[in-house]
Amino acid sequence: MACNAIFGVMRGLRGVALLALIGALSACGAMKYPAAPAEAATPDYKYLIGPLDTLSIIVWRNPELSLSVPVRPDGRISTPLVEDLVAQGRNPTDLARDIEKALGKYTRDPVVTVVVTTFTGATSEQVRVIGEATRPAAIPYRQKMTLLDVMITVGGLTDFADGNAAVLVRGKDDGKPYGVRLKDLIKRGDISANVEVRPGDVLIIPQGWF
Repeated sequence: MACNAIFGVMRGLRGVALLALIGALSACGAMKYPAAPAEAATPDYKYLIGPLDTLSIIVWRNPELSLSVPVRPDGRISTPLVEDLVAQGRNPTDLARDIEKALGKYTRDPVVTVVVTTFTGATSEQVRVIGEATRPAAIPYRQKMTLLDVMITVGGLTDFADGNAAVLVRGKDDGKPYGVRLKDLIKRGDISANVEVRPGDVLIIPQGWF
């Protein structure tokens, strides 16, 4: 498969489907694609709640309604007086308003605060790392997260990785691929190779040819 065709196939793929591209990327060798922009964070970014997050729900002057609750795998939560409320894909402030509206049927003028205490994040907001990372993983995005942060989380590169042939697929930029220099960043300490990532990015690290 031609290298340009490989990047065309990337568009629209999700999760493990990208694994099939790793071998093909390796065959392409040192490809020439645009370097990832150094800055990618958006100033108005708000964390979106995902399944398996843990939420602390505080209802002012109503301690009996306040509790810590996990977000179920189906993306919903259940609290006293409120069952099966959708939390996935909501930011904490908007979810607090939803809970206030639901509780308003039972108590007068409820004031609710939602605090996320354990972070997994919505699937669409995670940064995924596949291929020749020591511990491939899906990582909750945080504002101003960089490649270096991502690589520390996944434990760096394996001995078989072709780090400078790695590709960052920008999920929120219509699947556009960017070249990144992980070997220069990690092995050589070249900080100029450190760039910001965005929610929904997929980092593909191919195996090198020896």
